[in-house]
Amino acid sequence: MTALATRPLTLEVNGKRHDLRLDTRTTLLDALREHAFLPGTKKGCDQGQCGACTVHVDGERVLSCLTLAAQAEGRQIKTIEGLQTGDAVMHVVQTAFIEHDAFQCGYCTPGQIMSAVACIREGHANSDDEIREYMSGNICRCGAYPHIVAAVRDAAGRVKKGAVL
Repeated sequence: MTALATRPLTLEVNGKRHDLRLDTRTTLLDALREHAFLPGTKKGCDQGQCGACTVHVDGERVLSCLTLAAQAEGRQIKTIEGLQTGDAVMHVVQTAFIEHDAFQCGYCTPGQIMSAVACIREGHANSDDEIREYMSGNICRCGAYPHIVAAVRDAAGRVKKGAVL
């Protein structure tokens, strides 16, 4: 039996440094959940098809189940736990999701919110059709899609009025 190939790895997650020693095949999702102890990012399909594992790496949304942890070394990683800005209790998108009942069971919600933030930041929240298109990589098994679209539209409007994204 051979030993697993491990290597030291430093991840910058939500502004905090995590010095880890990981199997070289460890996904970013597993590194976040099992080694950095940040359980907010969810493991859904583990095949990049559901979006539950969406996080931001250098400001871009990525599917953490398809990204090796080593690929994120030296880059800025943001998870749902680090979304809050400044003194705000919740991020503007989190607030909109609550106000529009944009979740039911809540399992997909972290990935939905991280995708919604990116959708707004990328300038793809100008219409309901555009929101649906750019959020289409995130699956909600409960079917809260109309509420999710309304929440993204509302949060985008708040950002246009000066809310911090």
